[in-house]
Amino acid sequence: MNSIVDRPIVLCIGGHDPSGGAGIIADSEAVRAAGAYPISVVSALTEQNTCELVRVHAQPAEQVESQCRTLLRECQPKAIKIGMAGSSRVMRVLNALIDEHPSLPVVLDPILGAGAGQQVVDAAMLNQLKTNLIGRSTLVTPNLIEARSLTDAHDLDDCAAALLASGARWVLITGTHDESSSVHNWLFNTSGLQQRLEWPRLQGSYHGSGCTLASAIAARLALGMTMLDAVAEAQAYTWESLTHALRTGSCQLTPNRLFAMDALVHDA
Repeated sequence: MNSIVDRPIVLCIGGHDPSGGAGIIADSEAVRAAGAYPISVVSALTEQNTCELVRVHAQPAEQVESQCRTLLRECQPKAIKIGMAGSSRVMRVLNALIDEHPSLPVVLDPILGAGAGQQVVDAAMLNQLKTNLIGRSTLVTPNLIEARSLTDAHDLDDCAAALLASGARWVLITGTHDESSSVHNWLFNTSGLQQRLEWPRLQGSYHGSGCTLASAIAARLALGMTMLDAVAEAQAYTWESLTHALRTGSCQLTPNRLFAMDALVHDA
């Protein structure tokens, strides 16, 4: 007899990375690994591999809107995760959709550049992030470089304060791009620093760690966790996915978001 299981749904909106390291594939794997179920809308197609991002093909904003509305008419997601939007027009669509569903937690990974360093936002998109999308987000997850670009501040506390002043309710600033021997991540809300976590810095460069983290948090929020618990668990999970990383190309390593499944297969 079939057993029907209800799982909380996470609507993931972002770019498609054909290498599987980042984007919608990363979102889907991280959400599924947490025990939630991903539904997805591709806002941009990309030409990339583990070494470089060649080109971004933004999808028509009306197409993104129609796909989102078709899903939302039937499904009842418990969280929304937003990654690469592709264009300022798509961002305006997302602003409207969020306003129509004010009870849904929104996790925004404000991607400004690819893992290999190429920029993926123009001035109009950056303006939409600063003036609209960040302010509609429950949690924003920039790395320190992105936080500085989004705020024109430099110090960590000042970056967090500026993002919170824009309207974000929580800000998680990650230190993955520092040169320190350890990775530090800082979680803020309007009451100040709420959580600081540290891990040993792993050797190598990883493609899609930010997507993995943001999606893992969104999944845990959909499962009903508090922000503090969701962020702490998702960070631990992301670090584990990096320690089990896969060599799928010749440059950046790919997080193994399904490492627990691999362990079950090996033990069988």
